[in-house]
Amino acid sequence: MKKENKMWRDNIRGIFYIALKDIKTYYLKPPAISWGIVFPITWILAFYLRNPGDFKELVPGLTAMTVLFSTTAAEAVVINFELRLGSLERLFLAPISTSAVLLGKVLGGVIFGFLMTTVATTGSVIVLGLQPNVLYLILIIVPSLFVFSSLGALLCVMVKEVFEAQTLLNLPRFLMIFLSGVVYPVSKMPVALQYVAYALPLSHTVEGLRLSFSAGPGKTIYLYTLILSGFFILFIFPAVKLLNKKFE
Repeated sequence: MKKENKMWRDNIRGIFYIALKDIKTYYLKPPAISWGIVFPITWILAFYLRNPGDFKELVPGLTAMTVLFSTTAAEAVVINFELRLGSLERLFLAPISTSAVLLGKVLGGVIFGFLMTTVATTGSVIVLGLQPNVLYLILIIVPSLFVFSSLGALLCVMVKEVFEAQTLLNLPRFLMIFLSGVVYPVSKMPVALQYVAYALPLSHTVEGLRLSFSAGPGKTIYLYTLILSGFFILFIFPAVKLLNKKFE
Protein backbone atom coordinates (compact mmCIF):
# COMPACT_ATOMS: atom_id res chain seq x y z
CA MET A 1 0.00 0.00 0.00
CA LYS A 2 2.79 2.40 0.92
CA LYS A 3 4.61 1.51 -2.29
CA GLU A 4 1.51 2.28 -4.38
CA ASN A 5 1.01 5.60 -2.58
CA LYS A 6 4.63 6.54 -3.23
CA MET A 7 4.24 5.63 -6.91
CA TRP A 8 1.17 7.87 -7.19
CA ARG A 9 3.01 10.75 -5.53
CA ASP A 10 6.01 10.26 -7.83
CA ASN A 11 3.75 10.24 -10.91
CA ILE A 12 1.86 13.37 -9.86
CA ARG A 13 5.10 15.18 -9.05
CA GLY A 14 6.58 14.03 -12.36
CA ILE A 15 3.55 15.27 -14.34
CA PHE A 16 3.79 18.68 -12.68
CA TYR A 17 7.52 19.18 -13.27
CA ILE A 18 7.42 17.90 -16.85
CA ALA A 19 4.63 20.36 -17.64
CA LEU A 20 6.48 23.19 -15.90
CA LYS A 21 9.68 22.43 -17.80
CA ASP A 22 7.88 22.33 -21.16
CA ILE A 23 6.11 25.63 -20.53
CA LYS A 24 9.37 27.38 -19.68
CA THR A 25 11.38 25.74 -22.46
CA TYR A 26 8.96 25.61 -25.37
CA TYR A 27 5.62 27.33 -24.88
CA LEU A 28 6.59 30.73 -23.51
CA LYS A 29 8.42 31.59 -26.73
CA PRO A 30 7.33 34.03 -29.50
CA PRO A 31 6.55 31.31 -32.12
CA ALA A 32 4.27 29.39 -29.76
CA ILE A 33 2.54 32.53 -28.50
CA SER A 34 1.96 33.86 -32.03
CA TRP A 35 0.69 30.51 -33.28
CA GLY A 36 -1.50 30.08 -30.22
CA ILE A 37 -3.24 33.46 -30.14
CA VAL A 38 -2.22 35.73 -33.05
CA PHE A 39 -3.06 33.19 -35.74
CA PRO A 40 -6.67 32.56 -34.56
CA ILE A 41 -7.31 36.31 -34.20
CA THR A 42 -5.90 37.00 -37.68
CA TRP A 43 -7.93 34.17 -39.19
CA ILE A 44 -11.20 35.37 -37.66
CA LEU A 45 -10.50 38.99 -38.70
CA ALA A 46 -9.93 37.82 -42.29
CA PHE A 47 -13.43 36.33 -42.40
CA TYR A 48 -14.90 39.35 -40.67
CA LEU A 49 -13.34 41.86 -43.08
CA ARG A 50 -14.49 39.85 -46.07
CA ASN A 51 -18.08 39.81 -44.85
CA PRO A 52 -18.52 42.39 -42.06
CA GLY A 53 -21.32 41.71 -39.61
CA ASP A 54 -21.89 41.30 -35.92
CA PHE A 55 -18.44 40.45 -34.58
CA LYS A 56 -20.03 39.07 -31.41
CA GLU A 57 -21.16 36.04 -33.39
CA LEU A 58 -17.54 35.20 -34.19
CA VAL A 59 -16.33 35.25 -30.56
CA PRO A 60 -17.20 31.57 -29.83
CA GLY A 61 -15.27 30.57 -32.95
CA LEU A 62 -12.34 32.76 -31.97
CA THR A 63 -12.25 31.22 -28.50
CA ALA A 64 -12.49 27.70 -29.93
CA MET A 65 -9.67 28.33 -32.39
CA THR A 66 -7.50 29.75 -29.61
CA VAL A 67 -8.11 26.57 -27.59
CA LEU A 68 -7.21 24.40 -30.59
CA PHE A 69 -4.07 26.19 -31.78
CA SER A 70 -2.63 27.12 -28.38
CA THR A 71 -2.75 23.55 -27.06
CA THR A 72 -1.00 22.20 -30.16
CA ALA A 73 1.29 25.20 -30.73
CA ALA A 74 4.52 23.45 -29.71
CA GLU A 75 3.37 19.83 -29.42
CA ALA A 76 5.59 18.57 -32.23
CA VAL A 77 8.65 20.25 -30.74
CA VAL A 78 7.83 19.11 -27.22
CA ILE A 79 7.45 15.45 -28.18
CA ASN A 80 9.16 14.76 -31.50
CA PHE A 81 12.19 16.97 -30.93
CA GLU A 82 12.80 15.34 -27.56
CA LEU A 83 12.29 11.89 -29.06
CA ARG A 84 14.95 12.67 -31.65
CA LEU A 85 17.40 14.05 -29.09
CA GLY A 86 16.74 11.25 -26.62
CA SER A 87 15.80 13.65 -23.83
CA LEU A 88 12.31 12.16 -23.65
CA GLU A 89 13.83 8.74 -23.08
CA ARG A 90 15.86 10.11 -20.17
CA LEU A 91 12.63 11.00 -18.39
CA PHE A 92 11.97 7.29 -17.97
CA LEU A 93 15.02 7.05 -15.74
CA ALA A 94 12.86 8.75 -13.12
CA PRO A 95 10.51 6.51 -11.09
CA ILE A 96 7.42 7.50 -13.08
CA SER A 97 5.23 5.69 -15.59
CA THR A 98 4.89 6.26 -19.32
CA SER A 99 1.39 7.56 -18.71
CA ALA A 100 2.76 10.18 -16.32
CA VAL A 101 5.35 11.33 -18.86
CA LEU A 102 2.74 11.76 -21.58
CA LEU A 103 0.26 13.41 -19.22
CA GLY A 104 3.00 15.86 -18.26
CA LYS A 105 3.41 16.74 -21.93
CA VAL A 106 -0.36 17.09 -22.34
CA LEU A 107 -0.68 19.21 -19.19
CA GLY A 108 1.93 21.63 -20.51
CA GLY A 109 -0.24 22.27 -23.56
CA VAL A 110 -3.34 22.56 -21.38
CA ILE A 111 -1.81 25.20 -19.10
CA PHE A 112 -0.45 27.24 -22.00
CA GLY A 113 -3.77 26.92 -23.82
CA PHE A 114 -5.64 28.06 -20.74
CA LEU A 115 -3.47 31.17 -20.49
CA MET A 116 -3.90 32.07 -24.16
CA THR A 117 -7.64 31.34 -24.16
CA THR A 118 -8.12 33.42 -21.03
CA VAL A 119 -6.41 36.37 -22.71
CA ALA A 120 -8.47 36.07 -25.91
CA THR A 121 -11.78 35.50 -24.13
CA THR A 122 -11.28 38.21 -21.52
CA GLY A 123 -10.28 40.71 -24.20
CA SER A 124 -13.37 39.89 -26.27
CA VAL A 125 -15.68 40.15 -23.25
CA ILE A 126 -14.29 43.54 -22.20
CA VAL A 127 -14.11 45.11 -25.66
CA LEU A 128 -17.51 43.89 -26.84
CA GLY A 129 -19.29 44.15 -23.50
CA LEU A 130 -20.33 40.49 -23.47
CA GLN A 131 -21.79 38.75 -20.43
CA PRO A 132 -21.05 35.03 -20.75
CA ASN A 133 -21.85 32.40 -18.15
CA VAL A 134 -18.41 31.85 -16.57
CA LEU A 135 -19.29 28.40 -15.21
CA TYR A 136 -20.41 27.26 -18.67
CA LEU A 137 -17.20 28.62 -20.20
CA ILE A 138 -15.11 26.61 -17.72
CA LEU A 139 -17.15 23.46 -18.33
CA ILE A 140 -16.47 23.73 -22.07
CA ILE A 141 -12.97 25.22 -22.23
CA VAL A 142 -11.22 22.99 -19.67
CA PRO A 143 -12.17 19.60 -21.21
CA SER A 144 -11.55 21.06 -24.68
CA LEU A 145 -8.00 21.97 -23.67
CA PHE A 146 -7.36 18.38 -22.60
CA VAL A 147 -8.98 17.03 -25.78
CA PHE A 148 -6.84 18.99 -28.23
CA SER A 149 -3.63 18.67 -26.25
CA SER A 150 -4.11 14.89 -26.12
CA LEU A 151 -5.01 14.86 -29.83
CA GLY A 152 -1.75 16.68 -30.56
CA ALA A 153 0.16 14.19 -28.43
CA LEU A 154 -1.48 11.23 -30.19
CA LEU A 155 -0.63 12.52 -33.67
CA CYS A 156 2.93 13.38 -32.65
CA VAL A 157 3.76 9.94 -31.23
CA MET A 158 2.62 8.40 -34.53
CA VAL A 159 5.65 9.84 -36.36
CA LYS A 160 9.32 10.49 -35.68
CA GLU A 161 10.26 13.82 -37.21
CA VAL A 162 9.08 17.30 -36.22
CA PHE A 163 8.12 18.27 -39.80
CA GLU A 164 6.06 15.06 -40.11
CA ALA A 165 4.23 15.88 -36.89
CA GLN A 166 3.56 19.47 -37.99
CA THR A 167 2.13 18.26 -41.29
CA LEU A 168 -0.01 15.65 -39.56
CA LEU A 169 -1.27 18.20 -37.02
CA ASN A 170 -2.30 20.69 -39.70
CA LEU A 171 -4.66 18.22 -41.39
CA PRO A 172 -7.22 17.89 -38.54
CA ARG A 173 -6.72 21.48 -37.40
CA PHE A 174 -7.69 23.05 -40.72
CA LEU A 175 -10.34 20.42 -41.37
CA MET A 176 -12.01 21.32 -38.07
CA ILE A 177 -11.83 25.06 -38.78
CA PHE A 178 -14.03 24.68 -41.86
CA LEU A 179 -16.33 21.87 -40.68
CA SER A 180 -16.87 22.63 -37.00
CA GLY A 181 -18.96 25.79 -37.15
CA VAL A 182 -16.15 28.21 -36.39
CA VAL A 183 -17.15 30.64 -39.14
CA TYR A 184 -20.17 28.89 -40.69
CA PRO A 185 -22.96 27.28 -38.62
CA VAL A 186 -23.06 23.49 -38.76
CA SER A 187 -26.87 23.60 -38.99
CA LYS A 188 -26.61 25.33 -42.39
CA MET A 189 -24.26 22.73 -43.87
CA PRO A 190 -25.45 19.83 -46.05
CA VAL A 191 -26.72 16.91 -43.97
CA ALA A 192 -23.76 14.68 -44.90
CA LEU A 193 -21.29 17.32 -43.71
CA GLN A 194 -23.24 17.77 -40.50
CA TYR A 195 -22.60 14.14 -39.61
CA VAL A 196 -18.90 14.68 -40.26
CA ALA A 197 -18.92 17.90 -38.23
CA TYR A 198 -20.42 16.28 -35.14
CA ALA A 199 -17.77 13.55 -35.30
CA LEU A 200 -15.16 16.28 -34.73
CA PRO A 201 -14.48 17.49 -31.17
CA LEU A 202 -14.19 21.17 -32.13
CA SER A 203 -17.87 21.20 -33.18
CA HIS A 204 -18.91 20.43 -29.61
CA THR A 205 -16.52 23.07 -28.29
CA VAL A 206 -17.98 25.71 -30.60
CA GLU A 207 -21.59 24.77 -29.82
CA GLY A 208 -20.87 24.75 -26.10
CA LEU A 209 -19.21 28.17 -26.31
CA ARG A 210 -22.16 29.58 -28.24
CA LEU A 211 -24.46 28.49 -25.41
CA SER A 212 -22.02 29.95 -22.86
CA PHE A 213 -22.17 33.36 -24.53
CA SER A 214 -25.93 33.25 -25.07
CA ALA A 215 -26.93 31.77 -21.69
CA GLY A 216 -28.35 28.62 -23.28
CA PRO A 217 -29.81 25.64 -21.40
CA GLY A 218 -27.48 24.18 -18.77
CA LYS A 219 -28.31 20.52 -19.45
CA THR A 220 -26.94 20.84 -22.97
CA ILE A 221 -23.68 22.28 -21.61
CA TYR A 222 -23.22 19.22 -19.40
CA LEU A 223 -23.82 17.00 -22.42
CA TYR A 224 -21.07 18.79 -24.37
CA THR A 225 -18.76 18.46 -21.35
CA LEU A 226 -19.42 14.73 -21.25
CA ILE A 227 -18.83 14.34 -24.98
CA LEU A 228 -15.55 16.26 -24.81
CA SER A 229 -14.41 14.14 -21.87
CA GLY A 230 -15.10 11.08 -24.02
CA PHE A 231 -12.90 12.49 -26.79
CA PHE A 232 -10.08 12.99 -24.29
CA ILE A 233 -10.25 9.32 -23.25
CA LEU A 234 -10.43 8.33 -26.93
CA PHE A 235 -7.17 10.18 -27.68
CA ILE A 236 -5.08 9.71 -24.54
CA PHE A 237 -5.16 5.91 -24.21
CA PRO A 238 -3.87 5.09 -27.72
CA ALA A 239 -1.27 7.86 -27.32
CA VAL A 240 0.07 6.16 -24.18
CA LYS A 241 0.13 2.79 -25.93
CA LEU A 242 2.01 4.18 -28.92
CA LEU A 243 4.56 5.86 -26.67
CA ASN A 244 5.06 2.61 -24.79
CA LYS A 245 5.75 0.80 -28.07
CA LYS A 246 8.49 3.27 -28.93
CA PHE A 247 10.44 2.26 -25.83
CA GLU A 248 9.76 -1.50 -25.76
